[in-house]
Amino acid sequence: MVSVGLLLMRLVIGIAFIGHGSQKLFGWFGGYGPKGTGGWMEPIGIKPGVLMAVMAGLMELVGGLLFAAGLLTPVAAVLIAAAMLGAIVKVHAPNGFWSTANGIEFPLTLLAVAVGVALAGPGSISLDALLFN
Repeated sequence: MVSVGLLLMRLVIGIAFIGHGSQKLFGWFGGYGPKGTGGWMEPIGIKPGVLMAVMAGLMELVGGLLFAAGLLTPVAAVLIAAAMLGAIVKVHAPNGFWSTANGIEFPLTLLAVAVGVALAGPGSISLDALLFN
């Protein structure tokens, strides 16, 4: 049952990151694409905006794909954690802890799940288990 739990966490978090990366890179799912996201990033000090939007989108998309599949899980977790650290420092930290105030609560939770799964391992229902065990 542990592997089913790990699979559930990997899929939910991975798919969410696939979506967020796709918003930044392609403008899908209500996103603004690189230009729009970059235009939002520049005024808060994330420069150059378009390049940083593409980098954040790639970390989220690739990290999400790998995490959901349980492939190179530590690499996936580092990509997700790096994206969330950036979001925490540049966007959420000034607002405190709680999500209701756009604080760090939710990105910190995502970061903790990604790191926790990487430390625990992706479980037996993963491409890592299939390819490397």
